[in-house]
Amino acid sequence: MLEASDAPALSTALRQRARTASAILPVAVAAFAWLAFSIGARPLSLPDEGRYVGVAWEMLRSGDWIVPTENGLPFFHKPPLFYWLTAGAMRVFGTSLWTARFAPLVGASLGAAALFLLTRRWIGERDARAVLAVLLLQPFFFGAAQFANLDMLVAGCIAASVAAAAHAVLLMREQRSAQAAIVGAWLAAALGVLAKGLIGVALPMIVVFAWLLAFRQWRLMLRLCSPLGLAVFALVAAPWFLVMQARFPEFGHYFFVVQHLQRFAAGGFNNVQPWWYFIVAVPLLTLPWSAWLVRPTFGAREGEPEAATLLRRLMWIWLVVVAVFFSIPQSKPIGYIMPLLFPIAALAADAIASRLRDGSPRTTQATVGGAALAVFLCLALVFGIAANYHHDDTALARTLKDLRGADERSSSSANTSSTCPTTPG
Repeated sequence: MLEASDAPALSTALRQRARTASAILPVAVAAFAWLAFSIGARPLSLPDEGRYVGVAWEMLRSGDWIVPTENGLPFFHKPPLFYWLTAGAMRVFGTSLWTARFAPLVGASLGAAALFLLTRRWIGERDARAVLAVLLLQPFFFGAAQFANLDMLVAGCIAASVAAAAHAVLLMREQRSAQAAIVGAWLAAALGVLAKGLIGVALPMIVVFAWLLAFRQWRLMLRLCSPLGLAVFALVAAPWFLVMQARFPEFGHYFFVVQHLQRFAAGGFNNVQPWWYFIVAVPLLTLPWSAWLVRPTFGAREGEPEAATLLRRLMWIWLVVVAVFFSIPQSKPIGYIMPLLFPIAALAADAIASRLRDGSPRTTQATVGGAALAVFLCLALVFGIAANYHHDDTALARTLKDLRGADERSSSSANTSSTCPTTPG
């Protein structure tokens, strides 16, 4: 029971939380609206969007939410989180292009929110808004948030896990309780595993451990591996894999050996590229913001809090670790590199803020011009593809819809899950 003396402190805490929520809510709404407003501007592209949305659609139609299927056959290339989110959105809101792309929108929103909140807590509101703006105005990020495959979903989970773990480390350095942040980091990692497999937990662990090694605090990694955090991870991530292994004895070999180890270590998979491919591709795909990283800063700046220095180093380590990790395999689909978009945004915003504090008018002009160019590139990307992309089955789907008989229409109207936004191909 609360004592009377506790009432003023509780009232102050509630007012503080209300002010925080009122400051964050408009930013969150504006960010989500920007990412979502053009999400239905183009049809589902083939093969990726059609394939993954088609699997989710089959899950919805069959009522089997455990075993993903493609054309009625088990589809074990990837875990089920994307299909669950997509089928769930279709179940609640109906089949449409935006529900078909609900999962990448969730991933982008989760990662953006995590990066914003981490920066806001440890550096400041102004810097957090700058980081968020740079992230949202990366054409690659904007387009990926509206592309129905698994890459943005797992990238958002990885970003949330790294951000929560970093928050926990900074709290522990101040001798404050970090249990909630630790559990959040393991929960995000578990969702990352359900989104795309072992990279959902492997990449956050490698990034955070490398960061702790860099400032000689590796023992904090042991504290991050708390029993409660590990238990949450196991309870969320493990059940689906155990059920699949019990039903299909060859599942473990196919999923972990073929789709993970062989894909990473062997050739013969899609988009084979040389080792330097991402080193060239990523700066081009993140223009104009990547241009701000030409003169990198690693150390502390005069007058800044220690947390800002540590987070800057985390972002550089995050960038390098992910770039090296995905440069090793021969197969290099461009979507693999999406976890890099978050540290690039943070580092670019940090570089811009540093140069703006120097008072250079040319920096202000370059920032405004870069933002305007980024907006143009984002819109040109989505609407340009919408106007010129014709490799889809939308026309065929509409023709087949017009040819259906009255009895078929009445049957499908009774079953709201029987109409796909476009033929999945």
